[in-house]
Amino acid sequence: MSQYVTGATIRTLREKKGYTQKQLAELLCVSDKAISKWETQRGLPDISLLESLAKALGTSVAELLSGEFAENRNRSSNLLRGCFYVCPVCGNVITSSGEGAFSCCGIMLPSLEAEQPDETHQILVEKDDGEYYVTMTHPMTKEHSVSFLAYVTSGRIQFVKLYPEQEPEARFRFAGPGKMFAYCNRHGLFAITVR
Repeated sequence: MSQYVTGATIRTLREKKGYTQKQLAELLCVSDKAISKWETQRGLPDISLLESLAKALGTSVAELLSGEFAENRNRSSNLLRGCFYVCPVCGNVITSSGEGAFSCCGIMLPSLEAEQPDETHQILVEKDDGEYYVTMTHPMTKEHSVSFLAYVTSGRIQFVKLYPEQEPEARFRFAGPGKMFAYCNRHGLFAITVR
């Protein structure tokens, strides 16, 4: 019989959380004998318990099943190394402080690569009284528009969602050197450096 989760995985995660078999059993509303059977490979948890088991052990179902655990060792993320993801179906925007795996509307989203603005996607930035005033000369129709503007520094993201009936402009409080991003729903992500 092939095992979808190993006893060693369950025991390792349980011990890492500092739980006894009885404590884990109480969290899952099963007997401590059931936990013992799982850990000694004499039984398997019911598939309906996997989500609760993963939550109790502080991991994901995928990690529980694979026995491979991702640990965040990056304690000093720099948002300038972050990524933008945009769903082509609903337009949801996801930002992350590094590469990730995200899906929306049943689609795995690729991270967007920012390009230098071309003639039709110039990002104009004026510094005025502690703020950046950002504008673009870009169509704003349902078929072709700027969906968002964002100002990103090493520790902060300021984000403005735009809609076709609006002008492609935004104000951002100055937060130091960084990058100004604009996303065109037809041509992708553009960025310039601001100081």
